[in-house]
Amino acid sequence: MSEKIIMKTPLVEMDGDEMTRIIWAMIKKILLEPYVELNTEYYDLGLEKRDETEDQITVDAANAIKKYGVGVKCATITPNAARVEEYKLKKMWKSPNGTIRSILDGTVFRTPILVNNLTSYIPTWKKPITIARHAYGDIYKNTEYRVDKPGKVELVYTSEDGQVEKYLVHDFKSPGVVMGMHNLDASIRSFAKACFAFALDQKIDLWFSTKDTISKIYDHQFKDIFQEIYEEQYKSEFEAAGLEYFYTLIDDVVARIVRSEGGVLWACKNYDGDVMSDMVATAFGSLAMMTSVLVSPQGYYEFEAAHGTVQRHYYKHLKGMKTSTNSMATIFAWTGALKKRGELDGSQDLVRFAQKLEKASVQTIEEGVITKDLDHLLTSADRTVVDTEEFIYKIKERLEKI
Repeated sequence: MSEKIIMKTPLVEMDGDEMTRIIWAMIKKILLEPYVELNTEYYDLGLEKRDETEDQITVDAANAIKKYGVGVKCATITPNAARVEEYKLKKMWKSPNGTIRSILDGTVFRTPILVNNLTSYIPTWKKPITIARHAYGDIYKNTEYRVDKPGKVELVYTSEDGQVEKYLVHDFKSPGVVMGMHNLDASIRSFAKACFAFALDQKIDLWFSTKDTISKIYDHQFKDIFQEIYEEQYKSEFEAAGLEYFYTLIDDVVARIVRSEGGVLWACKNYDGDVMSDMVATAFGSLAMMTSVLVSPQGYYEFEAAHGTVQRHYYKHLKGMKTSTNSMATIFAWTGALKKRGELDGSQDLVRFAQKLEKASVQTIEEGVITKDLDHLLTSADRTVVDTEEFIYKIKERLEKI
């Protein structure tokens, strides 16, 4: 490519933490900037900057996605007590992903990147399993309290006209913890519609699961809304397409999904989707081989890798040691964002470039050039295990040929 591809409209670039921040810079320098005149509005969501800005930078980044329509995000640290001490933080900031999801009110779709010479840990899985994760509320927008002496914790609802209803949560006789969380009918409806639309678009069955036998009001509301929307808006389309909408308890779906061949969309509540997407990604091979896109009802898109910041590799990197960190999901976050930006702007050159970069990335693994995490999954005998930067340069070699 002699001339760089021009991006008409900016996309929102959100930098992150630890080893993925290192990889982020490599991908831009080696795979993107030589070919594309990147036009991004940059937000540093590294933990230090979030602490410095009282997490306002995360809110600003989410609002920028509303402005431009497309964002791409690096993995970030959600601090626990140990991280607060390590980084000398002002407080234990909430998940930036949770904040962004709440503001955009979208659904997260996570799908594994399949490569011909990588085997799944579950032999029956022949087709991708996409996890649809509700992106609002639950534990990610909770209120918590540490109870340090005897007393009653109550759930109190005060209506606008002043009526008060109280429900006992627990009568504490000794120390403990308590948590309150919520969700909104409107957000659940958006989630359901996004799932039905995605299943129709991808021509795959939709499975939905909660634990309504235990949570007879909270989880049952999810079940009821999904069923109502299916019956009123999507049943005829599903039947015409030969697709199935199936609801059952989450423990039943776990058993069914292990026995299935894949090829379904599994819709989960927020926390369930967080956990199950990691399980599905690992079973297909590696967390670094899982794409993730947040789609809002208004048509905003945020692309990211489904994995974390690879802390262990980062500490090795700080010591000057070589790492073999898989960058596939982060590369696909960038290509997903570039494709969507190109689609929205009518820039076929940008779309084609992103498609070629994805093809080059997959070809690199299929030709036996891999990072260490894929070594035990490779079916072919010929293999070359390379370090983090070498892997990205090997992809560049194939991209040049394409």
